[in-house]
Amino acid sequence: MTAAVRLSDLQPSHRSDIASIVRSTGVFSEDEVGVALELFDEAHGSRLSAPGASDSREPTAESPDYEFVGAFLDERLIGYACYGLTPATDRTYDLYWIAVHADAQRSGAGAALMTEVERRLEERRARLLVVETSSRDDYAPTRRFYEKRGYAERARVRDFYAAGDDRVVLSKRLVAAPAPATAGQ
Repeated sequence: MTAAVRLSDLQPSHRSDIASIVRSTGVFSEDEVGVALELFDEAHGSRLSAPGASDSREPTAESPDYEFVGAFLDERLIGYACYGLTPATDRTYDLYWIAVHADAQRSGAGAALMTEVERRLEERRARLLVVETSSRDDYAPTRRFYEKRGYAERARVRDFYAAGDDRVVLSKRLVAAPAPATAGQ
């Protein structure tokens, strides 16, 4: 019998696992691995910095810039998602990263992570979740993954990442927005 995927928040000790997961996928450059780690460090900054150190960029428990959830098989971190509130919007969130270790893909971890992110955001009455990805052929499974979960392409910026590599923006409505008030109400 296969062990079930368990979802949990991440701790600073998971930093090296994040790097391993992102590298294992084979689609991210070392610069992109660095970005994934920067977001992780920012989210866990208060726990990574020296005692008494102060950094005004650190997120607070009340309003973190980046939130993480991990997928575990037994005690091994096999995947994670990073998301956050999009500044200056009405309950719109960005999914910054979702990655599952290459040897754990097709385990259901990616679907479990997406379901958990959406569940957490629906509890907050988030309206919209936005995802950006690449148009490269090696990202076709990623785009299908989102489409199967109800995400639709909303925009495309040609040659954004590099010549022939478009930025593809997808989104999914989570909670219906209240109807706008009409004059006289």
